[in-house]
Amino acid sequence: METNKHAGMAVVGILILTAASVAFSQSMTQTRTITKTDRFDFGSGGTVTITGAPNGSVRVVGTSKNEIEITATVEIMAGSDADHAKLAAVTGFVTVESTSRTGILSIGSHNKFGLKKLPKDFPKNLLAVPFRVDYVISVPRYTDLEIDGGKGDLSITGVEGSMRVNYLETKGYVEVIGGTTVFTIGSGSLDMAFGVRGWRGRSATVGLGKGDLSVRLPSNMSAEIDASILKTGAIENTIPDLKPRDRKVAFTEKSIIAKAGVGGSPLKFTVGDGTMKLDRLVSPP
Repeated sequence: METNKHAGMAVVGILILTAASVAFSQSMTQTRTITKTDRFDFGSGGTVTITGAPNGSVRVVGTSKNEIEITATVEIMAGSDADHAKLAAVTGFVTVESTSRTGILSIGSHNKFGLKKLPKDFPKNLLAVPFRVDYVISVPRYTDLEIDGGKGDLSITGVEGSMRVNYLETKGYVEVIGGTTVFTIGSGSLDMAFGVRGWRGRSATVGLGKGDLSVRLPSNMSAEIDASILKTGAIENTIPDLKPRDRKVAFTEKSIIAKAGVGGSPLKFTVGDGTMKLDRLVSPP
């Protein structure tokens, strides 16, 4: 009995020490937020490339101004004010600028702070400190976009140009107005609204590995649509006037090969595991 008593007291002691250690660790690790901004001239018709952080959102807005404006909200977890200051100095973004092409590159521990030459006394333990960067980026309305992201929300509105987007995991909303559109998303949900300001697009290829894809098309669109579920899931089509391109090939919950209007621009939508909804774009009141 005495042995059991001592054993029980030892377990209680371990639990108390563990709880104290966790509380101490949490008190020593704090999240700090800083904001970094930039603004510079950039004409319409150019290309903007954005390389997001491993964690963080990207919001791109098209405007009538011939300039790029960047606001990056950076969250860093560290144990002291000194560590926060060291990390803040080398975490955020850099730009690579030219007349017709501008790159916005996230820097942080994931890419050794953009391959900057770090001070010799930079603590190695800070290389693994977690962080995130959330972007709000304004670009000229007529701009082509190339975006690579990790995990985080995605929003693209008011941009009339071609788009190439690769994302690991996201909850996204995208307005597609013109140009060529290519999206490759690993997992999450994606809401794509075509023709919100008229349709001047050439083609679209959208692939979602796992999740939910919503495609909204205007009533006056003429296009050839290929929609498919590769593994598990189903397609829900609520557009009554879509017609089979081949009258002998009926629509199924896994595949829709259709023509909208008189046909034209090729639109291809693919989901690996998940759902897809084809719906009519409703104009705002």
